Amino acid sequence: MMAVPDPSALRDVDVAGLHRWLERHRGHVLDDVLDLVGQETPSDDPALLDRGLARLERWATGMLGQPRHRSRTDGGSHGDTLTLEFAGTGCAPVVLLGHYDTVWPAGTLADWPCTVDGDRATGPGIFDMKAGLVQAVWALRALSATGHQAPPVRLVLNGDEEIGSPVSRPVIERACAGAAAVLVFEGSAAGALKTGRKGVGIFDVTVTGREAHAGLEPEKGVSAIDEMARATLKLHALADPAAGTTVNVGLVQGGSAINVVAGRAAARVDVRVASRAEADRVDHALAHLKPHDPRAGITVTGEWNRPVMERTPAIAAMAGLARAAAAELGADLAEVSVGGASDGNFAAATGIPVLDGIGAVGDGAHARHEHVSVAALTERSAIAAAVLAAFPKGRTE
Repeated sequence: MMAVPDPSALRDVDVAGLHRWLERHRGHVLDDVLDLVGQETPSDDPALLDRGLARLERWATGMLGQPRHRSRTDGGSHGDTLTLEFAGTGCAPVVLLGHYDTVWPAGTLADWPCTVDGDRATGPGIFDMKAGLVQAVWALRALSATGHQAPPVRLVLNGDEEIGSPVSRPVIERACAGAAAVLVFEGSAAGALKTGRKGVGIFDVTVTGREAHAGLEPEKGVSAIDEMARATLKLHALADPAAGTTVNVGLVQGGSAINVVAGRAAARVDVRVASRAEADRVDHALAHLKPHDPRAGITVTGEWNRPVMERTPAIAAMAGLARAAAAELGADLAEVSVGGASDGNFAAATGIPVLDGIGAVGDGAHARHEHVSVAALTERSAIAAAVLAAFPKGRTE
């Protein structure tokens, strides 16, 4: 298994030189970001996703040359997943992971066009995460242009991340098999790397009661709504803020008429946990959720949409390597754990070292103030390039 290179592997990497080369091409980097943002790719529009992925592939291969291997997985009603493998030196492949779909519906650009004002560039999907895709490709281009060795690379681009990666998850997991590490070019958290992400579970709770006339013979009924209200209290009581566990009953439906004791109720529940132990605790509680009235029934279905990404020693080592590269540029690179999930959760669950949040510096994911720092585009790309350049020099064990 490939060990994460020690920061000493950066001795022969000219991090400042990588940054200088990228700075000379800053205008082109920004143009590429704006071009990708200018092609709308909403998660629910297969035609636009297909068009956007074709454009993205043409650009990436124009920048990097033809890949050694190419595969494209049909996304069905979602976006396809494209994997491009490029040759390299000295170690197992490093996976570069990113998604090209966005939460923004078709037509958003009509009233929110891409704009640049000083260091601030805005547009739908620019922070989450089209700028990161550009940074990844330019990092590889910079290594080639400056004569640095690069490891073999698997560039994985998926079009269904914003809806939970239902099709791309197995593709991502296969890409991680035998890999040395994974770099996830999601946006940073106020500039910080993301070394921990919560696991996310989506569960459906269904209560079956017994209908009856609410005025004439209510005693013959069993209110599913009453049971759901009691169950909601139990579910919310599972939350443990100190442990990082949140539980939200976000959608509730039930009943058929105002004068009928409700015979059915349903709820959707969002659960987020920061550790496998908390996931197990919540699983046990959901499996033993019982009705107050024994004549009612409760069923729970659903799953953990994304596993927990805990800060392992390997993830900490990846952050340390990136931090050492940033220090060469006079930058202080922080790290945080966040409540949101990404495809990095899937990668981390395979046991591979993950560096997440190495993408754009900015803010406003899924919001109208979404933006990125123009200057940070080249700085982050240089840091990513330096991390990649360290792998051919790293030891194996």
